[in-house]
Amino acid sequence: MTKIITTLLSLIIVISSCTYVQKIKDGSTAYERKQYAIAIPMLKKEQEKAKSRIEKGQIAFMIAESYRNLSQVENAIDYYSSAYDNGYGVDALKGMAYGLKQTEQYKEAMQAFKNLGIEIGSPYEYRREITACQIALDWAKEQRKAYAIELATFNTSDADYSPAVYRDESLVFTSDRSSSMGEEKYNWTGNNFSDLFIVNTRSNDVEAFKSPINSLDNEGTVSFTEDYSEMYFTRCSNPDKYADSYCSIMRSTFENGAWSSPEKLKLFENEEVNYGDPAVSKDGSVLYFSAEHPDGWGGHDIYVSERAPEGWSTPQLLSRNINTPGAERFPHIDNDTLYFASDYLPGMGGLDIFKSYKLGNRDWSPAFNLKSPINSGSDDFGYVVDPRKPTDEDIIQVGYFTSARENGAGGDDIYRFTRKVPPPPPPVDTTVPPPVIVYKMILEGYVLEKIYQVADNPNSTILGRKPLNGATVNILFNGETKTVTVGEDGLFTLELTEDTEYDFAASKESYLNNSSSFSTKGIGKDPNNPVTTYTVEIILDKIFVNKEIVLDNIYYDFEKWNIRPDAEPTLNDLAEILNENPQISIQLGSHTDCRGPGSYNENLSQKRAQSAVDFLITKGIPSDRLVAKGYGENSPAIDCACNRCSEEEHQANRRTTFKILE
Repeated sequence: MTKIITTLLSLIIVISSCTYVQKIKDGSTAYERKQYAIAIPMLKKEQEKAKSRIEKGQIAFMIAESYRNLSQVENAIDYYSSAYDNGYGVDALKGMAYGLKQTEQYKEAMQAFKNLGIEIGSPYEYRREITACQIALDWAKEQRKAYAIELATFNTSDADYSPAVYRDESLVFTSDRSSSMGEEKYNWTGNNFSDLFIVNTRSNDVEAFKSPINSLDNEGTVSFTEDYSEMYFTRCSNPDKYADSYCSIMRSTFENGAWSSPEKLKLFENEEVNYGDPAVSKDGSVLYFSAEHPDGWGGHDIYVSERAPEGWSTPQLLSRNINTPGAERFPHIDNDTLYFASDYLPGMGGLDIFKSYKLGNRDWSPAFNLKSPINSGSDDFGYVVDPRKPTDEDIIQVGYFTSARENGAGGDDIYRFTRKVPPPPPPVDTTVPPPVIVYKMILEGYVLEKIYQVADNPNSTILGRKPLNGATVNILFNGETKTVTVGEDGLFTLELTEDTEYDFAASKESYLNNSSSFSTKGIGKDPNNPVTTYTVEIILDKIFVNKEIVLDNIYYDFEKWNIRPDAEPTLNDLAEILNENPQISIQLGSHTDCRGPGSYNENLSQKRAQSAVDFLITKGIPSDRLVAKGYGENSPAIDCACNRCSEEEHQANRRTTFKILE
C-alpha cells in the first residue's frame, strides 16, 4: 500500500496522443494503466489460456507486479517465482528477492540476491541488500523490551495510515475506507480515494472531515500546530480518475469553529515538484516535508522551510545524515528529534523508521534505526509521538505509527506504541578518565558502468552496475584538487572534513565523463556514532559511436513540434552530459510512426529534431556540436506492417534519439 502512497505523491503519467476513457478489455491494458485491482483477475484468466512458456512468464510477471503494488507481497513472490521459472529473466528474480526480504525471509533473500548478482555479472550491485539482510537477522535476535506495540482497534480491512495527534484524545489519519467522499473507485487499488478521518481513541468513533478539507481528490498525511489553529496536509488532484497530477501541500486555519478552505503552499519556484508529508513545528514556524526535486539526492528527500513575515523561506535540503539516493518520507518533529522513514538506509525491508537528533543550529546526528518491534520487513512509516503525558510513570513515550506487516487488519494499519523507562546504566568508575572521542567521516566512492542485457546495445535493458577498473577521479575541495585512479573494485576512499563541499569528476577513455558531489554541511558530531561512513556512486556511460540512443519521455502534441514542459528534464540532462563532455558532437534524431504521408512525416520529424537542437542551444551548447535529423517513418524501431502495428509498436517507433558522432 505504501507504493500507492508514494504514487499519490510522485506519479506523473504523460498522456500524449490518447486518453484513458475507453473501457478496459484485457489484463495487460489494465496493468499498463496501473489499474492493478482490475488487472489481476483478467491476467489470471489470460495466463490459463497462454500457449507458450514465454507468454506464461510475461503474464506471471505482470500479476506479480500488480500484487506488489497492492502490497500483497506473499502473492507477488509466488508469481515472481513462476515468471522466473518460465524464463522471464532477472527482473522476476529481483522482484522475488525483494519480496523475500520484505516478508522477513532474510536467509532466502540473501541467497536470491547472491544469485541475482551472479546472473547479471556483478556481485557489487546487491551487496547492500545482502548486508541489510544479515543486519536484520542480527537485530531479530536482540531482546528489546523497551517498546510494546498493539494494533489500533479502529483499523479496517482498507488502508489506514499516517496518524496525527488531534484535540480531545483524538487522532486524525488517512484512509481509503468505504465512507470516503465520492462514489468513484481508484482503480489502482479498487478502493475509494483517500480522505482524512478523526477517531476518538477512547470510544473508537470515527468521522470524516467535511468539505472543504476532504474532496473528491486524494487527501492524506496531516500535521497540526500545537494549538490546532493550523493544519497542513497533502492533496493529489485526480482529473481523469486514473492518474494523479502533481501533489501539493495545503494549509487551512481554524476560524469561527470551522476549518477554512485550504490554500496551496508555494515553496519552490518549480511548479512541477511533488510535495507531501508535511510536518509543522508546534509553534508553526518551521515546516518539514518531502519532495521529489530534481536538485535533491534521489527519490524523495526531506526539506525544511522557515516562516518569515513575507512567507515561507526557500526550502533547504536536510543533510546526508538524513537524505540518501533512496526515498526519505514522512517526517515528524518532536522537540529536537526528527523521525522519518527511509527505504535506503540499512533497514529490515521496505520503508523503515529512523530518528535523528538536532546538533547545533542546523546539524543532524547520524540516523538511528528504531529496529523491531517498531520496524519489520514490511513498510513502516508515519511515526508520531503523542505529547499528552502518559499516566504510567514507567512509560516515557506514547505514540503511533503505520505498518503493512502481516497479521494486521488488512492493508496499511495504525499501531500504538509505548516506550518504557530503560534500566539504569551500570555505575561509571569516576577514577578512570573518560576516553577521548575521535570523530571521523569517511567517504567511500565507487565508479561504475552499466550492465546491458545486450552488451553492444545501449537501448537494451539495464541489468545493473559493476565497478569500472582504471577510471580516474578528480576530487575538488577547499580550492585543492586530488586525483585518484580506482582499481578492480571501482573504489576510492576519502576522509572528510567538516562544513566542506566536495566535487568529483570521473573519466575514462571510451566513456562519457560524469560528476557528483557531497557536502558535509549539516552533519553534526554525535558521540554515540563518532565514526560515520558515507557512499557516493558515479556512473560512467560507455560511448557508442554512431549508435542511436533513445531519449525517454520526449513527447510531442499531435501535429506539433514544440518542446513540451514534460520533455525539458530529459533535454536538460542531455545538456549536462554535453557540458561535461566538450569533446563530443551529437545528432538529434526524430522518428514518426508509419501513419500519414511519408513526405509529411519527414518534414514533421525534421522540425521536431530541430526543436530539440534549438532547446539545447538555449542551454549554452554550441550549434556546431549539434545536428538535427528527421527520419520520418523510414527507420522504425519495430518493423511491422503499418495497418497491423499495435499501438505499442507505433509508440515505440515514435521516438527521439541522440547519436554521438565523434
